[in-house]
Amino acid sequence: MKKILFYISIILLIGVSQMTAQKEKSKYLCVGYYQSESDAVKQLEKFSGYYSNKNEWEKRAEIIRKGIIKGAELDKIPEEYRKAPFNTVLTEKKIMNGYTVQNIAIDGMPGHQITGNLYMPIKLKEKNPIIVSPHGHWFNPGNYGRFRPNLQKRCAALAKMGAVVFAYDMIGFGESVTYTHSNPKAVQIQIFNSQRVLDYLYSQDYADKNNVGVTGASGGGTQTILLTALDNRITVSVPVVMVSAHFFGGCNCESGMPIHKSAIHETNNAEIAALAAPRPMLLISDGSDWTKNVPKIEYPFIKRIYGFYNAEEDIENVHLPNEHHDYGPSKRKAAYKFLAKHLGLDYNKILDKNGKIDESFVTLLSVEDLKVFDRPIMFLINWNYELSPAYEGDKNLIKN
Repeated sequence: MKKILFYISIILLIGVSQMTAQKEKSKYLCVGYYQSESDAVKQLEKFSGYYSNKNEWEKRAEIIRKGIIKGAELDKIPEEYRKAPFNTVLTEKKIMNGYTVQNIAIDGMPGHQITGNLYMPIKLKEKNPIIVSPHGHWFNPGNYGRFRPNLQKRCAALAKMGAVVFAYDMIGFGESVTYTHSNPKAVQIQIFNSQRVLDYLYSQDYADKNNVGVTGASGGGTQTILLTALDNRITVSVPVVMVSAHFFGGCNCESGMPIHKSAIHETNNAEIAALAAPRPMLLISDGSDWTKNVPKIEYPFIKRIYGFYNAEEDIENVHLPNEHHDYGPSKRKAAYKFLAKHLGLDYNKILDKNGKIDESFVTLLSVEDLKVFDRPIMFLINWNYELSPAYEGDKNLIKN
C-alpha cells in the first residue's frame, strides 16, 4: 500500500510540475493584438534606447535570436533531424510557358513529410537564385494554401524570371496531414520545415547560394521574418501584409510559443523583422489590417537599424492604403521588381510589349495536378481548424 501511495505521489508531483511549467510559459505568450497601437509605439521607443550603433544593435539582435530559438525550442531538436536525408519524392515535370512545375515531398520531423511544389525556369542555368515560399491562412477550398491562384502566379512568374521556387504546405494544410495546425508546437515545426526547405534548395547543384530569397503573406509573412531572422543564408526577404509592432500573429504557428517574450528577452515582430539588416528587405503593407501604420511606425524604426550599416537603400516599404489583406497583383508587382533587383532575375521576362506585368502566361493548375500523393487533401474551413467535408482521409493519421 505504501508503495502504491509513493507512486501516486510521484505521478501527482510530475503532473503539478508540468502544469506549473506550462503556466510559466503561457504567461509569456504574446498573441494576436497583444498590445495597443500606442503601447507598441512606446515599446519601440524603449527598444530604440537600447542601441545607437551597429555594435549595440548586434548585441541586442543576438539576445532576440536566442529568445526565439529557446522560445520555439529549436535548440531541443536533435541534430540528426537536421542532417537526415531528404528522401525526396519528385513527380515528372509539367512543362509550362517559360517555367516547369514538379510536385515534391521531403522529410521533415521523423514521420512527417514536407509537401509542396517546385517551380523552375524552363531552362536552368548552371546556377540559379532560389526562393522559399511559405503561404498564409486562407481557408476557402478554391483559394487555399499553396494551391491559391495568387501563389501559383507568383511562383510561376518568379520561375520564368529565373528563380527556383519551393512552395510548401503549412502543417495541417494541404497534404501536410501528420500534425494538426493547432499543434501547440506549431511555431517550432513550421520554422524547422522552412529551414528544411532551405536546406534542400541549398543542397542542389543548381543553387546560387549568393542569391537566396523568401517571401510570403500573412502567416507566410511571419514565416518569412522568422526564417530571415534565424538563417543568414537568406540574402533578401519580402514579408507581405504582416510586419506590425502591435500585432503578433493570432495563430499557434506564429505566437503559440514564447518567442516574443521570456525571462531573458522581450521583442515584437517589427524588431524581429529588423534582424534582416543589412540584407535587402521589402515590407509590403496595406490600409485595412495591422500593417496600416508601417510607413510611419515600423518602417522608420527598421530603417534606423539599417542605417547602422549604411544600408538605408536596402530597406523599402510599398504601402497600399486602399488595399486589403492579400498578395494581390499590385503587391506581386512590387515584389517582382524588388526580387529581380536583388536576386539578379530577368524582370523583362514577365512584361508585355507595353512594359506592363503580364501574368497571362501562367496556367493555373488544379489541386489534383499539384498533389504529390494520391490521397485526400486536408481542407481547414475556419480559425477553429475544423475539417471541411472535402477531407475524407483517415483522421487517425493526424498527430495533435
